Amino acid sequence: MDLLLTGGTVVTMNREREVLVEADVLVQDGRIAKVGRGLKPRGTRRVVDVTGKVVLPGLIHGHLHACQTLFRGRADGLELLDWLRERIWPFEASHDAASMRASADLTFAELIRSGATAALDMGSVYHYDAVFESARDAGFRLVGGKAMMDAGSGVPAGLRESTEDSLRESLALKERWHGTHDGRLRYAFAPRFVLSCTPELLREVARLAREHGLRIHTHASENAKETDAVRQYTGGEDNVAFFHTVGMSGPHVTMAHCVWLSQEEQDLLRDTRTVVCHCPGSNLKLASGIAKVPELLEAGVAVALGADGAPCNNTLDIFYEMRLAAVMHNPRVGPCAMTPMRVLEMATLHGARALGLEDEVGSLEPGKRADITVVDVSGLHAGPTPEDVLVPLVHSARGSDVAHVFIDGQPVLRDGVLTTLDAPSVLANANAQVARILKRRQKKARSG
Repeated sequence: MDLLLTGGTVVTMNREREVLVEADVLVQDGRIAKVGRGLKPRGTRRVVDVTGKVVLPGLIHGHLHACQTLFRGRADGLELLDWLRERIWPFEASHDAASMRASADLTFAELIRSGATAALDMGSVYHYDAVFESARDAGFRLVGGKAMMDAGSGVPAGLRESTEDSLRESLALKERWHGTHDGRLRYAFAPRFVLSCTPELLREVARLAREHGLRIHTHASENAKETDAVRQYTGGEDNVAFFHTVGMSGPHVTMAHCVWLSQEEQDLLRDTRTVVCHCPGSNLKLASGIAKVPELLEAGVAVALGADGAPCNNTLDIFYEMRLAAVMHNPRVGPCAMTPMRVLEMATLHGARALGLEDEVGSLEPGKRADITVVDVSGLHAGPTPEDVLVPLVHSARGSDVAHVFIDGQPVLRDGVLTTLDAPSVLANANAQVARILKRRQKKARSG
């Protein structure tokens, strides 16, 4: 069905970075047909008046863990490796298909409600079909894959897998889901990080990704202790350098965090055009550090934004990540390095590159998929409205300011209300599932 959004301030994110006041966006067959002023609604089946609102490309998370949302608020006060071994891995090992579906439903409900239309997700080791099923039913655009973990210290039995099993199940998921639902769902290999994977697994992932034309999604250099442990594990190599050695670098690879990089690694990211995802909320909460994002951007590295997981952030609101990314680097590099436009590029254009979808989404241009977010920045916390509408978008707006969200031209949020998910039911099911997991874990602890 055709769709016409009329009268809004359209932030195109096109090559010229045009911002069009009192403009329209015409959608036909799920793609953007025209962007401009005075477009006529003749024959258009749906017309939405967005006067006074800002029309954006759908916002994109470049790194996410939908499997962890069920455990929000249950892993506070720990650094990365302890956070994983003491809390997150045991919780992930407790999932079954029903709890995984509840976690994914809660994730996509929150993402859509806060203006996101797409994400690059890393699952747990098992039950990833449930995540794809959730994204399918929510109408969300997902590039994702099961976590791959054939090594590692402190890994619970419920997450252990052999190299052969990890590769076989990843390829089976790819066969079931990659390119389905008009290309809205796509598979990505997701080896968790260097310390959880054998070199043999990583080399085979690198080979298979190139053979099948798939993305690779992993973590790199998130925490200082982790980086030291990687050097011991690899005989002296750093994260990014080791990944490059085994063939895991290039424009089809997205590495989350990249906080503790050597100059050699920064150069490798630039030279190989590997994509980085900055997760400021997570990096601050886990005390991991602050990535040198301004320097990476100046060097030409594509840096996306992501919330990471709810237990290491507590919110999946990408507006929160945009504000943090805009201000947290200022004490070190000054107040002009992370402009609102640069930050919005991270949440749109660079996010699209993180998912390998730069030709499909990330800007409002004819021919691209109609993933569109409409934001109302007229609230008390954003007013009075400045001349540059990007300022309130990046520095003042909240996910709750999102009025409408369209994915492939279909409404998944209308007037702030989810259309493909029932928020009260999603939350009630999440509460029931986490209570069931906690009860089972308590029973096991008493018997053990």
